[in-house]
Amino acid sequence: MAEVINMPRLSDTMEEGTVAKWLKKVGDKVEEGDILAEIETDKATMEFESFHEGTLLHIGIEEGDGAPVDSLLAIIGEDGEDISSLLNGGAKVIEEKQASEAEGSAPDAEESDDDGDSGSSEMPEGVEIVKMPRLSDTMEEGTVASWLKKVGDKVEEGDILAEIETDKATMEFESFYSGTLLYIGIEEGESSPVDAVLAIIGPEGTNVDTVLKSGSSPKKESVQAAPTGSDAVEEKRETGAHTTVADTKMANNGQRIFASPLAKKIAKEKGISLSDINGSGDNGRIIKKDVENFKPATQTEQPTIEKGQVDNAITAPINQPVGQEGSEEVKNSQMRKTIAKRLSESKFTAPHYYLTIEVDMDNAWASRVKINDLPDTKVSFNDMVVKACAMALKKHPQVNTTWNGDTTRYNHHVHIGVAVAVDDGLVVPVLKFTDQMNLTQIGASVKDLAGRARTKKLTPAEMEGSTFTVSNLGMFGIVEFTSIINQPNSAILSVGAIVEKPVVRNGEIVVGKTMKVTLACDHRTVDGATGSQFLLTLRAYLENPVTMLA
Repeated sequence: MAEVINMPRLSDTMEEGTVAKWLKKVGDKVEEGDILAEIETDKATMEFESFHEGTLLHIGIEEGDGAPVDSLLAIIGEDGEDISSLLNGGAKVIEEKQASEAEGSAPDAEESDDDGDSGSSEMPEGVEIVKMPRLSDTMEEGTVASWLKKVGDKVEEGDILAEIETDKATMEFESFYSGTLLYIGIEEGESSPVDAVLAIIGPEGTNVDTVLKSGSSPKKESVQAAPTGSDAVEEKRETGAHTTVADTKMANNGQRIFASPLAKKIAKEKGISLSDINGSGDNGRIIKKDVENFKPATQTEQPTIEKGQVDNAITAPINQPVGQEGSEEVKNSQMRKTIAKRLSESKFTAPHYYLTIEVDMDNAWASRVKINDLPDTKVSFNDMVVKACAMALKKHPQVNTTWNGDTTRYNHHVHIGVAVAVDDGLVVPVLKFTDQMNLTQIGASVKDLAGRARTKKLTPAEMEGSTFTVSNLGMFGIVEFTSIINQPNSAILSVGAIVEKPVVRNGEIVVGKTMKVTLACDHRTVDGATGSQFLLTLRAYLENPVTMLA
């Protein structure tokens, strides 16, 4: 029997994967343990083995394409086996049948419809289910502030059904359908997630229970709401939006002016003030045809401009640049999308604050020269920073924590992540038990992990479990910068370049070497005083490197 292979979850944060390369092609024999493909996750490119034997009958995701976890990746079976049922959704039916048989109640194929749903009611003709719309990019649920229509009222396309409170504002919500308001699914003052049933519109006398049992309208896909009247379809085509709300402005007398987004857009392009237009839509709303048919009042005759005035007023442009605009769309890699998601989550959930100190690096510079004079020894300044951080974390455990909502986790171990730039973005390999490593071990480990990170050979386990992170842009000449916390850490250290500058020592101005470091802290777990004490300890270690060799 053919086996369906789905896109695997190769890391704890993976939501979708991209097939970097197929190592087998359709028709090839596959043995258990053979490498089928290389799959790019949000963290690395990994080899994916087969757990089945047979012939590769089908490839569901081509090289370079991405798909969510559990999407159909491939089918393996006997040579010549018919897999049409699996490709047409039969896999789900087979799984459900096997599960039902295991429970002792096999499904009756004659009672199931073509989609595998039994007993579902058919959607009555002309009925539309209106869902809670997503009225902002961050909206997850909405609250019905007020209904402007009640059950039994006639509804015309473009009528305002309700006022809905989002996470950003209270907005008017229009109907894209005409008919009778048959059902209200969310009462005034109640909240529901996006796509919850908001209302049902259709012919008067329709059995609402039948509609609710049928699930959703088969004719339109999540349209829900749109601009009013005759400009509704055109506005959706122009904006590409799934939902559009009424736009309002204030007239000179303080009264609200209701206008559709398309009407507002056309009026702006024509230089027409909405306050001069009488709306023909519901409640006097201004729609597309009102703007197009608007004729301004007769203008008073403009004063004559003398020839000399024209010469002074009009200046011909000189040396205007000539060129051709150009751009291209580049598909984001899984790593790029994950970086965007993770850093956004961190920045907008953890209250960041930043502390910066300047470190005297003269002793560290001299110490590094002596250490590297030893045979088979190579230590960088970044290695010294990592070691100093590990030792400082042991003295300030509050910085080595994780915010868990109701609790704060104090990590008794020190695992430091070291940010490494790669072609697609950034990865953070982790040095486990850093506080127990000496400078030479840290240097060798960082070099190994960074090298394999750039060739995408790191395993997920080598990028998980950090309790603190170090990001160093000093090698690029960056003197000072701030970083976004690598959650679930509570802090991240940004390391700048070592620069020569005038400093005061013993009352005299001399040339010294200094380095700025900035600690970004999560204020939920690390208070300002705690972060400051951590930095003072860190500076003490770096300015006296011999203390790190004990």
